[in-house]
Amino acid sequence: MVKKKIILLFFLFAATAGLLAQPGVQLKFDAPAVHFTQSLPLGNGRLGAMVFGGVNKERIVLNEISMWSGGVEDPNRNDAHEYLQPIQQLLKDEKNKEAQELLQKHFVAAGKGSGNGNGKKVKFGCYQILSDLFLTWHDTTGAVSDYKRILQIDKALATTSWKRNGVLYKEEVFVSAPQQAIVIHLTASKSKSLSFDLALNRKEAASIVSSNNSITLTGQLDGGGGDKGIKFAAYAKLLSIDGKINVSGNGLQLKDASECTIIISAATDLNWPNVETRGPEPLPEAMKYANVAGRLSYDKLLENHLADFDSYFNRCRIKFTTAQDDSINELTTAQRLVRCAKGASDATLPELYFNFGRYLLISSSRPGGLPANLQGLWAEEYQTPWNGDYHLNINVQMNYWPAEKTNLADCHQPLINFTKQLVKPGEKTAKAYYNANGWVAHVISNPWKFTAPGEGAEWGSTLTGGAWLCEHLWQHYLYNPDKKYLQQIYPVLKGAAQFYISILITDPKTGWFVTAPSNSPENTYITKDGFKGQTTMGPTMDMQIGRELLSNTVEAASLLNVDAAFRDSLQKIKAQLAPNQISPSTGGVQEWIRDYGEAEPQHRHVSHLYGLYPYDEINENDTPQMTAAAKKTLLRRGDEGTGWSRAWKMAFWARLGDGDHALKVFKGLLQPAFTTDSVYKMKGAGTYPNLFCAHPPFQIDGNFGSTAAIAEMLLQSNGKNNVIRFLPALPSSKEWSSGSAKGLCAPNGFALSFNWRNGNVNSAVMLSKAGADCYVQLPEGLKVFDAKGRRIIVKNVTDETVMFATKIGEQYFLK
Repeated sequence: MVKKKIILLFFLFAATAGLLAQPGVQLKFDAPAVHFTQSLPLGNGRLGAMVFGGVNKERIVLNEISMWSGGVEDPNRNDAHEYLQPIQQLLKDEKNKEAQELLQKHFVAAGKGSGNGNGKKVKFGCYQILSDLFLTWHDTTGAVSDYKRILQIDKALATTSWKRNGVLYKEEVFVSAPQQAIVIHLTASKSKSLSFDLALNRKEAASIVSSNNSITLTGQLDGGGGDKGIKFAAYAKLLSIDGKINVSGNGLQLKDASECTIIISAATDLNWPNVETRGPEPLPEAMKYANVAGRLSYDKLLENHLADFDSYFNRCRIKFTTAQDDSINELTTAQRLVRCAKGASDATLPELYFNFGRYLLISSSRPGGLPANLQGLWAEEYQTPWNGDYHLNINVQMNYWPAEKTNLADCHQPLINFTKQLVKPGEKTAKAYYNANGWVAHVISNPWKFTAPGEGAEWGSTLTGGAWLCEHLWQHYLYNPDKKYLQQIYPVLKGAAQFYISILITDPKTGWFVTAPSNSPENTYITKDGFKGQTTMGPTMDMQIGRELLSNTVEAASLLNVDAAFRDSLQKIKAQLAPNQISPSTGGVQEWIRDYGEAEPQHRHVSHLYGLYPYDEINENDTPQMTAAAKKTLLRRGDEGTGWSRAWKMAFWARLGDGDHALKVFKGLLQPAFTTDSVYKMKGAGTYPNLFCAHPPFQIDGNFGSTAAIAEMLLQSNGKNNVIRFLPALPSSKEWSSGSAKGLCAPNGFALSFNWRNGNVNSAVMLSKAGADCYVQLPEGLKVFDAKGRRIIVKNVTDETVMFATKIGEQYFLK
């Protein structure tokens, strides 16, 4: 009991005391936000908040991850399969233009698809804001001083403080997972100095009423096609011991308080994953959460929140220990970005970015919920960019690249469950368009389980979205070996493999098996006769994903000892798939089945290097020539691009072992995507003041992708036997030369903590969670010991790699 009290006191002190400078875990501002990309994100996987920190009028954007317009539909053209063979024959005859025209006419989604990325009022729908919360202060005549706004990311706590007329005001905001509530706590250093108006506001589809000490917001979104959509509700309670609360219009007014707490919860009746039916009425749900939370003291609410968040965040940390100028501690995050862009040293900025990426994943993806979307769960729009949907040609997958490696496997569950939910609708799409067995998902999806092609032939026909999602199911197994889980996902893998092999055709020129029709995501080729098109057969990414899918399905079937004949057939088909090719014209990896010209050599997608990362069939040991070609491809593509594109390029260079080039791309990603010359403006790709990634506009995948890439620079474990390699792509820069990592994970169930100095690993601790054999490249001079200090005799596998047996739950020490 004493120990628990000490821990609680530590949490409360760290959360509320002065906020000492901690540049690796703090976002800092010295003024209120004037734009969404300056506000501070908070979330518990379901509820979200963006804190602007206004001292005259505070704005907090409220989000709920299931706030989706639209509804369930049949997006399939049930006669589309009748045009499949004609389209495929035209591609075989190299009549790509005619094939694409036929595809656009008969092989796209029925209806309006995604509404060309504006799906708010069509069946596809869009993710959108729940509500704004406004807090308007009564006394705003005095000058403001000592303004600070800080997001303490290791506590998931946003604190705004300022002085006015000699009074110190403080606002603390967090989003509690245990209580499923957004909590706002306000204090003043002088008694009875808190007076403000509180309001909820939504510009459309909502009604708002207040009574006693609460505000109720209810509404219903557009269901598309003239239908009504989901119902939603938010409920806010204002609690104060000494102040006077009055109803004011459809809001509340607090006068002469010393301290108060605002508790908000929200819900919708989107019944995930059974979206064909509606869930409970949302208002009683929101009221239940808020009322239960309201019976707890603020200290208890904070205690529960901190304990929950700490259980996720502190599993994994990195720290760079190079000495740096203490003046950095006083800079805002925006100032640090600008300073870094000018070439100044900041050893803790990569550390902060890594920690922030994990923070965002914890805050936007929790077990039982929907996956993080294009904006995680944070949006201020009623029509989000690209509908805030799930793009399956890299974006939603990139959101989850850091999940396993940075010790957030349970945060991976929403995507894993989402993939399982696409199987049944994907089977209908497979029949409608391909008359094929198994299941398919194309480029775009949503909580309504959309699996049809998109409405545009130039981008919407990529047919390996579902197969790519299967890679995440398999990665979760690799990092957390469990036969029961493998039994659950095997039917999903098998169904995706059945579809893949059902739609293969033979390329008449080479005799290889290829997919058709498909494209290399969103990119354009130029044929010899000058046609600029996208539709093709056998794009390189499709073939790489296919080899990975078939390999994983075969291994899963072998481990489960099932489907011997099926796995043998997959092995034979895999051997006949179109291989990676080196382009005669560029010397890089060829992107399409033919060596077409490139309409945009610096295109943001680098899909034909999927085999380099996240897959690993392109590597120095097994394919040195193709690895060299991959480098040429990356150099030709360049280091620029959208935010997420730069994150992917970081991962590519890390996988190639070139830490200096990975760091160069990372610095480009950190380029300020804003100007503050006179007024704040967003500008180009890079990073916003609150560290949100600029696509542009804001798109969260770049945050997650670069977090995974940083982890890839520090630890890799891929290829045959998943050999663990420490510091495989450590940059030569001084800032990265010394540091430590805690809780990074590797396949076969290993969690690793290690430290390094001057580029060399000094010691490491390896926890075996599955009792698998450990393959590792031992850092020079280190030997393996068990927890009792006894030397472990290792077996040499190669000149660099050793192997030793492990036991479940045991730690092994490299020293």
